[in-house]
Order: sequence, then C-alpha cells, then structure tokens
Amino acid sequence: MCYRIALNFEDGITRFIDCKAGEKVLDAAFRNKINLPMDCSDGVCGTCKCRAESGSYDMGEDYIEDALTEDEAAEGLVLTCQMVPEADCVISVPTSSGACKTGQQKFAATVAKVEPHQDAAIVLELDVEEGAPVFLPGQYVNIDVPGSGANRSYSFSTAPGETRLGFVIKKIPGGLMSGWLARAKPGDRLELTGPMGSFYLREPQRPLLFLAGGTGLAPFLSMLEVLARAGSEQQVHLVYGVTRDLDLVLVDQIAAYAERLANFTFATVVADEASSHPRKGWVTQHMPEEMLAAGEVDIYLCGPPPMVDAVRHYLDESGVKPASFHYEKFTPNAPLKASA
Repeated sequence: MCYRIALNFEDGITRFIDCKAGEKVLDAAFRNKINLPMDCSDGVCGTCKCRAESGSYDMGEDYIEDALTEDEAAEGLVLTCQMVPEADCVISVPTSSGACKTGQQKFAATVAKVEPHQDAAIVLELDVEEGAPVFLPGQYVNIDVPGSGANRSYSFSTAPGETRLGFVIKKIPGGLMSGWLARAKPGDRLELTGPMGSFYLREPQRPLLFLAGGTGLAPFLSMLEVLARAGSEQQVHLVYGVTRDLDLVLVDQIAAYAERLANFTFATVVADEASSHPRKGWVTQHMPEEMLAAGEVDIYLCGPPPMVDAVRHYLDESGVKPASFHYEKFTPNAPLKASA
C-alpha cells in the first residue's frame, strides 16, 4: 500500500511522492530525490518541521518537546523525519523547491477541443500524453504559447486524475493565447509546466463559501467535481460574479452540481446596471450573512485583483473573521500569488 503525499513549497511548486506503508515522509522524499530540510533525522532538532494541511498520520513518540511542542502538534505542525502517513496527505514545506533540489515539472498535451463562449471566454480541453500531472483542485499550470517564447497561467477546471484537462480562458482581443486559440485545431501540441499554486481545496471541515469572479470560476469547477465524487455533505455556496450578462459562462455545468451535491447552492451576479439579471451589483452584496455571522466558514476567493481587494476590505470592515480564508488574484496574463 502506498499513500500519495503532496509537498507544497513556498515558491508555489507542488511535487507529489508515493509513501509506502510505515515509511516516514522524509525517507520517502529522499527516495524520490527531494531533499526536504533536515539535520538530525531523529526528532531532536526540529529542522524538518512542516505543516500538515490535510490527511491522517502517526507521529509516534520518538521526538523531544523542543523539536515539536504539544501546541505545535495540535496546530498541524509535523516533523517529517517522524511522520508516518495513514492516508493521502498535503504538506506545506516552509522553503523553496530549489532549496530542496527539485523544481517544476514539464509535460506535453494535445488540443482536443476549443469552444468559444460568446466574446467572454474560451473553454480549452487538452488530452495528456505521457506524464499526466497530479494536482490539487484549485491549482494552475503554465501553458507555453507556441511560437512566442512566452507562457500563460490557467487554473484547472477539471478534477485531478483525468487524462483530459480543462481550462476556462478569458478571451482578450489581441491577446497572445486568445490569438493562438483562434487558429488552434485538434491535435496541436502544447507544453505545460506545473502544477503550481497554494490556492487549493483543503479537507472540508466547515461550510464552504466560494467566491468567483469571471474566469476565476475555473478552479471552483475542479473543487466542486472533487466534492461531488467524494459524496460530500458539507454545505457549499458559490457566488459567481461577472461584469456583463455575456460573461456568465458554464452556468449549466454549475447547476448540474446542485443535482450531485445535496447541500450545494449558488448565485450568479452581474455588475452592469443595465442588465436584466435578477441579482445585480457586486459579490460582496450577495454573500449569505448567515454563513458569515459566526465565522465558522472557510472562504475561497478567486478573481481579478479589484474583486479580491474589495472582498478583503468588506470582511475587514464588517469584522468577519472566517475560520480560514484562501484567495488568488489573477490578471489576464497570469495568476498572482495566492494567500491563505
């Protein structure tokens, strides 16, 4: 038996390793040629201290209090030299991937489908060749734009484990990727690098409030698919805000999750005052007060920088302190660094 361990480095790089039953994470990482921070490897120095974001594990008793206190252990901190996984885990490593002598993974894919949605977005589907990526729902990859020497960053809209990858790409007049997609055809080859990003779905322990702006919807589609496949009964509410009516894309796909997830609801919001949409305004005007009141909610936010800043300001001004708050800003060219 093996467990899959995601190592998230502070520079946004994620590497996945397989850890054998009874094997310590530090040993599994070294076996996979990833040099996690360490010194003594005996539970004495604390150099290998990381944070377990999800999953179950056994820490044993062969370490000293100075290396890992009871309070630290209660907060999810672990010593990788002592940690023996009992399930798939996600571990946050407080150093760069380069310092651990690992780095970004590259893989190839071919175009399977290019589907425009009005003048707002393009749904791109790619078939993976060899080296299909493992990723966490919410993460992104860099896609090289053929012939340009440049790349663009896009979040996965499909669940991990698929050989066909989906992306929702904002259509930008004169844009580098938009221009290439206008002439792309099935079978065209693309080079991708990733996965990357610290914006990803943690193990659901409380009601989830998803806030999406424009094509920031993509990572939430990946998250919803993962929740649906797991048969999650956690309360989930999505607020999907756009500027114009034409910017609302894949609403049918969102609605389908209401049939698969017992406690999933969603609302679409259009900012254009001339719109006839039943909910107009900004995302901050349509967040359910009952979910925010007690603060026992995990908020995930992905959208353009003005939207992200507006939501953060609204929460601060309202005195709302969610149990956890994860967000990612994106520009038309690339996501900005996510925070939690």
